[in-house]
Amino acid sequence: MLSDTHDFVAWRQAQQDAVERALERWVPADAPAGLGDAMRYAVLDGGKRLRPLLVLATCEAVGGHAPAAMRAACAVELIHAYSLVHDDMPCMDNDVLRRGKPTVHVQFGQAQALLAGDALQALAFELLVPGDGSLSDGMSARLCRQLALAAGADGMAGGQAVDLASVGVSLDQSALEAMHRRKTGALLQASVTMGAATGAPSPQALALLAEYGACVGLAFQVVDDILDVTADSATLGKTAGKDAAADKPTFVSLMGLDQAQAYADRVLAQAHDTLRRCGLDHTATLHALADWVGRRAS
Repeated sequence: MLSDTHDFVAWRQAQQDAVERALERWVPADAPAGLGDAMRYAVLDGGKRLRPLLVLATCEAVGGHAPAAMRAACAVELIHAYSLVHDDMPCMDNDVLRRGKPTVHVQFGQAQALLAGDALQALAFELLVPGDGSLSDGMSARLCRQLALAAGADGMAGGQAVDLASVGVSLDQSALEAMHRRKTGALLQASVTMGAATGAPSPQALALLAEYGACVGLAFQVVDDILDVTADSATLGKTAGKDAAADKPTFVSLMGLDQAQAYADRVLAQAHDTLRRCGLDHTATLHALADWVGRRAS
């Protein structure tokens, strides 16, 4: 359990390092025809690793199985990385900067980027079914199902489809929230529920953890919209102002900057309240992660 900000920063750095080592080990360098290079370029040496951190912190909160949580953490990050590779391509958002470096299709070409994303998606599920007895069949099945639901048509992919269809369209708050609960929120919420699935929390605790994950996911997107108009590309590591340039509906375009920030604060307060009601003793790291989402600068 964390007692102060310094403890959280130390915990976060240690876990980020552990995730990086695991990804370094599991993302192959020897995939044929340079595919491994593109895969590793897409995944390693970049990103906040928020999704893995949520998995690992939730595992700690429920007293779960740590090796399973690390596999789940990396699997979620691989799905996130594949989605960024595809999202940046010319047929989607056509972006040239990601995590402070050229996007994968700029560096390796569109065909290789497409295949790298495909391979990362497959690898995510391979990690959850290791075949060495380290995860039970039941746990593997639960984790695979949660990740598939979060990444698929009613989750991230469906949200991305709505996002593309909404260019130049004015969405109300309910429609905007529904889009982002899929596009961004589903994978963040799954990070929490997959961490919980490595243990055995009560049904009430599991439901409240899922609500916490939904709140963190929504707040993350609101803050992302705010940063898109308040931060520069160097700070973000990606192209600033691209949502406005693409005429996409955002929480800032709908509410204005001040109201969007107030809304993010309310959603994060709800996340904290939900955690306080879940009945688990070791939730300080999850509280700190929610605060980190609200205060992040990139």
